[in-house]
Amino acid sequence: MTFAEANEWLDAHINREAVAGDWDDLSLVGPERLMAVLGDPHRAFPVIHVTGTNGKGTVSRMIERILSAAGLSVGVYASPHVESITERMSRSGEQISEAEFGEVVGGIAALEAMFDGTPSYFELLTAAAFRWFSDVAVDVAVVEVGIFGRFDATNVVEADVAVITNVGKDHTDGEGQWREKIAFEKAGIIKPGSAVVLGHIDDDLVSIFAAEPHRQLYRGGLDFELSDRQVAVGGQMLAVNTPNGQLDELYLPLHGAHMGDNAATALMAVEAFFGRPVEPEIAQTALAAVEAPGRFEVISIEPLVVLDGAHNVPAAAAVKETLNSEITVTGTRIAVVGMLERDASEVLEALDITSFDVVIACAPDSGRAIPADELAAAARGLGASTEVVPTVADAVERALVIAGELDLILVTGSVYTIGEARSHLRANFEARPPEQPAGRVYLD
Repeated sequence: MTFAEANEWLDAHINREAVAGDWDDLSLVGPERLMAVLGDPHRAFPVIHVTGTNGKGTVSRMIERILSAAGLSVGVYASPHVESITERMSRSGEQISEAEFGEVVGGIAALEAMFDGTPSYFELLTAAAFRWFSDVAVDVAVVEVGIFGRFDATNVVEADVAVITNVGKDHTDGEGQWREKIAFEKAGIIKPGSAVVLGHIDDDLVSIFAAEPHRQLYRGGLDFELSDRQVAVGGQMLAVNTPNGQLDELYLPLHGAHMGDNAATALMAVEAFFGRPVEPEIAQTALAAVEAPGRFEVISIEPLVVLDGAHNVPAAAAVKETLNSEITVTGTRIAVVGMLERDASEVLEALDITSFDVVIACAPDSGRAIPADELAAAARGLGASTEVVPTVADAVERALVIAGELDLILVTGSVYTIGEARSHLRANFEARPPEQPAGRVYLD
């Protein structure tokens, strides 16, 4: 299959990510049967399995960098993608090529007559990733959960290390004991042979994870922690304590205190996988090389343009905190916001939307997008000054037109929004490296 044919074939299957379908019918029976048809490729390599409401993508990238710096061939399966579906599969930092993607998906499509039932888009994509990892003989795979964990298609694996970054409100009605229910679903990735790494988990939820059979449990704030953090040019300097000692002078080229916590979680996950300390030089080299597209990504200085796919309250609050504590803007603050179905007012309030001088509401290309005028009404209801520009590309262009060199443009609200913005800016705007120009926008 060509790359285009592979995408067309996948698109012919139900895509729960795109339609926000009913999650109540999830089961591992289908994915397990699909893997059996393919020869169980997911059993060809050890796995570090990562779930959590926020941060799992960044933690996965950090784990991959550390393992690669240690000399291993590392597969990463991530979701969702920002611009291209090839972002979802990588080996030691290199995305699968379009030709390889077409080949591996085509190999699975050729066996379609043997499938029991009709797999979903995500199940097929997961199978393709595991098949590719097996074919290229990775030493270890870092696998990011798609939704929850227990009945996610990725949970056919037996995790050597199970990482849970946090528990938040996504994909729930927020009624009753929703925190306990989500924690239970995420705890499903823990297997009897798993070492468990818990990030920021509330005390009253820890017992839910501890109840799953496991071989060892490491808890953030108790067994490991971010012991020091200093804002630095283009990122931050960190020190991390683990049961094996302290790692110092770790430069991380990402913004935000939550990114420091993610780094601590990633280092603990790798130490749990190795069963020994991470060498300081490896930790320093690896974290300094971390990239996180769409996670407070600075792509221009004059004006300062930041992309962040914050789509829920905790993520929006993290963006607000990072802006307020690490970035000084002497000019106008402009927000370009496009969101999918959710309580827009909650997210906008967490973002402190009224702190922006101009809010440009738009709608990403998704059937689940909140119409731009409805999003603008939500922002106005909080007291923000708003404009309505229907498409993401036009909204970004509008922001660039009104922004001066000293101004900030924040594009946020959804991975779909920043994906479209990133593609548009790549084609139409020469991004400059996030250096520190004196007298203009700078890091505190």
